[in-house]
Amino acid sequence: MTYRTTDATRGEPRVALVTCRRLADLEADDRLLADALARLGIRADAVVWDDPEVDYARYDLAVLRSPWDYPRRRDEFLAWARSVPRLANPAGIVSWNTDKTYLSDLAASGAPVVDTTWLAPGDPWTAPGRGEYVVKPAVGVGSIDSGRYDLGDPDQRALAMTHVVRLHDTGRTVMVQPYLSAVDTHGETALVYVDGEYTHAVRKGPMLDGPDVGVDGLYKPENITARQPSHAERAAADRVLAALPDAAELLYARVDLIPGPDGEPVLLELELTEPSLFFGYAPGSADRLAAAIARRIG
Repeated sequence: MTYRTTDATRGEPRVALVTCRRLADLEADDRLLADALARLGIRADAVVWDDPEVDYARYDLAVLRSPWDYPRRRDEFLAWARSVPRLANPAGIVSWNTDKTYLSDLAASGAPVVDTTWLAPGDPWTAPGRGEYVVKPAVGVGSIDSGRYDLGDPDQRALAMTHVVRLHDTGRTVMVQPYLSAVDTHGETALVYVDGEYTHAVRKGPMLDGPDVGVDGLYKPENITARQPSHAERAAADRVLAALPDAAELLYARVDLIPGPDGEPVLLELELTEPSLFFGYAPGSADRLAAAIARRIG
């Protein structure tokens, strides 16, 4: 259950890298972070967030990495986050960021956000008669329970409306967004920040290719490549982070952008809780986060 980066010695700094039972030894990318921490003399343990045997008081810092099973247990997860004495990112940010209605807050602050229709349980929805749209839950990870629908096709339109009902039946708020065709060509640009400073970016290829048929596992595999973001993407990501009143508290952030209908980048998601940070695509990036962790516990 524990991935130890170095031989333990009394008094050495200790960091908990928080994961879930399915990834109890961390995903491969986060092992790069554990190795980077070891090079700084910091012991990193992979700990499962809902393991009652973990004593977080023994750690100088707990860093959220891959607790990807929280969406169906969000209340339990948030209660756990509040109980951890030193958590990055902090529990208040985690509470806000694990419900994608935060996009409404960012839009109200002037950040460039993709158009979104919000449907609380019981809210009626009549699907538009044409266009491609994405239906997904407001609390979720990856592309689980998400689907892409061509509403000009009567069968897919019916499936989209059924998808909304299915999510509502489980008590979840639904978000409906236009499918931005640039994801099929340009792809998403995911910009990573550490301690408020841009570090690197990747291109994420399209993941949704049709109606939701369920996902076997935690997430669908992603098509990732390294990317140099454009000046417009950097400016948009900076605007998003500037809209956060508590940005100074962030150890890390990932800003996922895509060109909107006019070609200007818009925000799909602001990942502040458990994002993949794609260390393997940017040499030195794991060391930059390890150094930021060391500054916080030094």
